[in-house]
Amino acid sequence: MLRTQTARPVFIGSDLYRVSRHAPGHPLAIPRVSLVIDLCRALGWLPDGAYRESPAATVADLTRFHAPEYVAAVVDAERSQAVTAAAARLFNLGINGNPIYPEMFRRPATACGASLLAARLLINGDRVIYNPAGGTHHGQKARASGFCTFNDPVLAILALLDGGLRRVFYLDLDAHFGDGVQCAFNDEPRVFTVSLHEAGRWPMQRDDLSDGPGGVRDRGGGHARNLPLPPPANDCEFAYLMEASVLPLLHAVEPDAVVVQCGADALADDPMTRLALSNRALWQAVAQVASIAPRLLVLGGGGYNPWSVARCWTGIWGVLNGFVVPERLPPEAESVLRAVRWNHRRARSAPAAWFTGLADPPHPGPIRPEVRDLAKAALACG
Repeated sequence: MLRTQTARPVFIGSDLYRVSRHAPGHPLAIPRVSLVIDLCRALGWLPDGAYRESPAATVADLTRFHAPEYVAAVVDAERSQAVTAAAARLFNLGINGNPIYPEMFRRPATACGASLLAARLLINGDRVIYNPAGGTHHGQKARASGFCTFNDPVLAILALLDGGLRRVFYLDLDAHFGDGVQCAFNDEPRVFTVSLHEAGRWPMQRDDLSDGPGGVRDRGGGHARNLPLPPPANDCEFAYLMEASVLPLLHAVEPDAVVVQCGADALADDPMTRLALSNRALWQAVAQVASIAPRLLVLGGGGYNPWSVARCWTGIWGVLNGFVVPERLPPEAESVLRAVRWNHRRARSAPAAWFTGLADPPHPGPIRPEVRDLAKAALACG
């Protein structure tokens, strides 16, 4: 029987992320989870009793969703540090942003192990679990996709259902459409998915923003909603979609658990997207869902600026615990951020705010008519 900690959120992490990096030059070859852990500790926000070391998912765990031959191919690729041309084509390994690197099985298996542990803890009485290493929402049943080897949100949701929960609500706040999760549950009425993402951003089809994958009229098997937000957006529009669409849907579904993928790539300081939100917008969304959810698993996701990711995800942990975000970071926390090295043009003129505080400046603005139309479409029948 797992020991429960119902009064305190649980943070699941691993020291593996300190020594494992994606291939040089890859957008994910930056410190993220280890930086969040260090920043939380420097703020005094991560006492020993709140932290759990992640186990690695086993092959048997992974094949609850993923095809056995695919999992075996990933294991073999890590062992040999190579893939055949046929395996690359079949499984999308070693190509298209899914590189061969030393921990290419162990690292995603550890992220999945954390989400599976989170599911077990929630079933056994915990209420809030945080796994910032999770959120690999593009992973397909038998293919790597979009920097995601396995799909930990799918595995966590399956574990929650296997554990006896009746309904799960999945909310994806990444800048990229959560295609892997929606596809996995197209025919599963016990899972309702909502993805709020940048319109036209991969894996959406730029020439079909309404009916194509991730478009406003894409409802999967009937229990999915998609909110493709036209860039650049602002915090007011994001908050409007939460209030006018996401929260009413959440109330209507009445889930036993909520899983939130909280990628940090929708932020203004991210180098790969154009939504231009502040981290305050994501914090507010997580706080709103946390106030409603009977059980809550919060995951990480995308995010390709180490400072904006670390500050955002540390702030999420603060939100989940009700901590007060300091206006100015204490010296120990600031030194954690200043020690980071990032080989990107944006790092050459990094603003002081990336090191001295957690909260971004708010990014208010008007709510465009097309955003109001999105909210209406998400709630429309049919």
